[in-house]
Amino acid sequence: MKPDYSSDSQKFQDGVVTAFVVGLLMTFIVCAGLGVDGGRLVAARLTLADHAENAARLAAQELTSLRTGSPKIDQQAAHRSALRYLNDNNLTGDISTSTNSVSVTVSQTIEMSLLKLFGARDHSISVTRRVEPRDR
Repeated sequence: MKPDYSSDSQKFQDGVVTAFVVGLLMTFIVCAGLGVDGGRLVAARLTLADHAENAARLAAQELTSLRTGSPKIDQQAAHRSALRYLNDNNLTGDISTSTNSVSVTVSQTIEMSLLKLFGARDHSISVTRRVEPRDR
């Protein structure tokens, strides 16, 4: 004889299994989203840090008074060099120069892909790098 699957307890168990599978599937999607979107955020932060540091290094090479023994940064030339680097790489940022240092801040907004399904908003990343010329 075949078992009677129309009983109430069997229907309840089918519903529990369905809810469990849906919950498990959502958990896997969230974990994948953390891996994918989290990896994109880390990669974007590293890329921005490289660009900010490169722009600051390029700007800090604009030195004057080298022969007098007290090198100083030409602030206008340094600002132009850093701005040119950022423009060449399609980035925007803030550049701060003084006679002995250059700071470059680069920002970017990263759009969430999988985590957007669960209400995560876009994430803004900002990186600042400061460079001082050194005499060896």
